[in-house]
Amino acid sequence: MELVCPVFNDLSFTPRVVLELASDTKEEAITWLLSRIRDTQYNGGTELLVEQLGPGADAQEKENPNMFLVGATWQRLLSGAEDLGLFKEFNDGSMRAFTCANKYNFKDFKGDGDSFLSTAECQYIIKHELDTLRAKDETHVPGLSRVKLYPGKSVIRRLLSKGILIQVFPLHEKEELKRLSFAWYKKVKLSFQPLEDIRHYYGEGQALYFGFLEYFTFALVPMALIGVPYYLFDWEDYDKYVIFASFNLVWCTVILELWKRCSSSLAYRWGTLSRKKAFEEPRPGFHGVLGFNPVTGRQEPLYPNAKRQLRVYLVSLPFVLLCLYLSLYVMMIYFLMEGWALSVHDAEPTFWTGILCFIPSVLYAVVIEIMNLIYRYAAEFLTEWENHRLESSYQNHLVLKVLVFNFFNCFASLFYIAFVMQDMVLLRQSLATLLITSQILNQLMEAFLPYWLQRRRNKKMVRKIHKGKTLEDQELPLANQVRLEADMSTYLGTFDDYLELFLLFGYVSLFSCVYPLAAVLVVLNNITEVYSDAFKMCRVFKRPFSDPAANIGVWQLAFEAMSVIAVVTNCSLIGMSPQVKAYFPDSDMQLILWTVAIEHGLLAFKFILTFLIPDVPKHIQINLSRLEFESREALKKKVKSDNTVASTQNVA
Repeated sequence: MELVCPVFNDLSFTPRVVLELASDTKEEAITWLLSRIRDTQYNGGTELLVEQLGPGADAQEKENPNMFLVGATWQRLLSGAEDLGLFKEFNDGSMRAFTCANKYNFKDFKGDGDSFLSTAECQYIIKHELDTLRAKDETHVPGLSRVKLYPGKSVIRRLLSKGILIQVFPLHEKEELKRLSFAWYKKVKLSFQPLEDIRHYYGEGQALYFGFLEYFTFALVPMALIGVPYYLFDWEDYDKYVIFASFNLVWCTVILELWKRCSSSLAYRWGTLSRKKAFEEPRPGFHGVLGFNPVTGRQEPLYPNAKRQLRVYLVSLPFVLLCLYLSLYVMMIYFLMEGWALSVHDAEPTFWTGILCFIPSVLYAVVIEIMNLIYRYAAEFLTEWENHRLESSYQNHLVLKVLVFNFFNCFASLFYIAFVMQDMVLLRQSLATLLITSQILNQLMEAFLPYWLQRRRNKKMVRKIHKGKTLEDQELPLANQVRLEADMSTYLGTFDDYLELFLLFGYVSLFSCVYPLAAVLVVLNNITEVYSDAFKMCRVFKRPFSDPAANIGVWQLAFEAMSVIAVVTNCSLIGMSPQVKAYFPDSDMQLILWTVAIEHGLLAFKFILTFLIPDVPKHIQINLSRLEFESREALKKKVKSDNTVASTQNVA
């Protein structure tokens, strides 16, 4: 089933964003909100266009009538682009912040500039303008005395936090989505992803994720090419994993440093590398005692940082430690089951007892995925309860909690087998089982389950509208299409996608020397991931708002931390190999000292390599420096001109 763009019917503007209010919202509150949205910027409004969505075909009584379509005039979008400081390509090929005064000096700006701003940028501008709609002298939402308003605070965020505003989402565009789908996932081909088209339709944040997924897949190819012959010819000779581990050490460092350069090039081309980060507003769920923000001077809820720290260290931290203990307990149960299965097989080796040896690992892999899922919900609840003021702080604390638990849950058993039991055969078997089982479960949970659920919802909507006809390639009335998209699942961002890549990177960089096919399996997984993620974005989820990211954020640090752990792990595996132990037959202490010394040397080499490979390519650094110089010179000329005018007026 293909998503289609709404037919605009009698609307006088192109609808780009949908606002859905609770069905029981008072008429007085709705009228007030719409008037504030339509009001001029001079009066504190957003100067956007908004109309109520009419009833759909075969309208049902349960349909929510409080759905509104939001758009904007072209001039309003251009002024919003200037306010946001969107970078666009100048006629000389450089990337510069857009200004309405110089609009004809920007490449691709022709006439009214219809193709100048992408639909993702238009929707992002509208969302930004809605977010910056602030309360003036209202003490509460009209008709809803329980919903207090504070001067200078975001109205939309307040309505979201109180459940009055149910959702805000951008609409799909039929023709663009068709072209993107065809170039992206409808043809199975060996080629690069259409990153420019993805960025144009979904924004830079999504495009950077798919760019990283593609880069990571190609970076794994050398490991896979080396791993296949190694697996076929030298599998039983574990001494040879010293060579593979040594290659692993260099590989995991180099690919991350080169990705920084690749990421910078993409961000510069898309105009997000030089953009100044906007002042962060408080999260919708943030609460506290009303006070004055010392930075903005506005009234807003304030929450003591000391109280938040107490919640973090006295509640969240002990909870995380408790979860790690439970994970350790489950791991020990797995080893007991593994020992029992091996004893049964050794007592009477048969085909079925051979199969039985793999059952504990499969069950453990399934339990790991279930524990990760349960812990994720608990981590989100705790991080919300900690009451972080900013979205970035909330995300950092959530990522840290989830990464610590997932790392321990997924890799603790492998570390135990490798360094306590020192059983390389069992390590190979456990790694292979965990990797294959987790990939199968992820594909089921991420692609097939959401698609099946969405297909059920869509069939219900189709029956309402067309009485059994298919929706394929048909244009629905605007009201029906908007309600169809409103009922779709909400895309929750790239968090889970990056987390999956982080764990796969861990499997390859930490222990692939004892299971060389790990890189091959991850390459195959990533290829299917590209198509399943593309399919989800185009047909399962609501269209997300653009995220003008300049890099992959905190995940870069997470991958680099994993690469440091990989250095220590691979050096330890090398030190444990019989080939290396043969050089130290009489002294284990000497072996340990040499291993630690080499590991420190490799870490030093890693950080030197990090320093030697610039994060930003030289030509981009030169372009950025030139723009900074030109801006400084232009400011000097402006100040000089203003001083000249002032002195002339004084003389007069």
